[in-house]
Amino acid sequence: MPTQTATIRGIDITAYLAQDANRAVKFYTDLFGRDVTQSYGENGGEWTFPDGTTFGVWKMNDGSFHPSGGVMFAVDDLKEAYKELKSRGVQIEEPFENPPCFMAECKDTEGNSFLLHQRKGGRDQG
Repeated sequence: MPTQTATIRGIDITAYLAQDANRAVKFYTDLFGRDVTQSYGENGGEWTFPDGTTFGVWKMNDGSFHPSGGVMFAVDDLKEAYKELKSRGVQIEEPFENPPCFMAECKDTEGNSFLLHQRKGGRDQG
């Protein structure tokens, strides 16, 4: 059994780096259909969702950047979300199915990848 050195209670925020924070904030504000809940001006911003999860984009003060990946944004209807984002010019791949879910890979304006994710049976199930 691992030795516990700290109590991890959850994830406070998931964030990506941005080369152009203003461009990235505009992209995600449009994607989410909501304004930032915390602005960092020229350095980025954060969005907190009704379930308490937070996502952010930041431009590093030293200018360092590398594309990120790993976030799955929950959607209720992947087919509809795919059609909407495709029509808005978002870089998005054809949806695919896994045993517990449906997914579609996307890229933001900074080259970061993310997934749209629909659980079979709904968000609160499996």
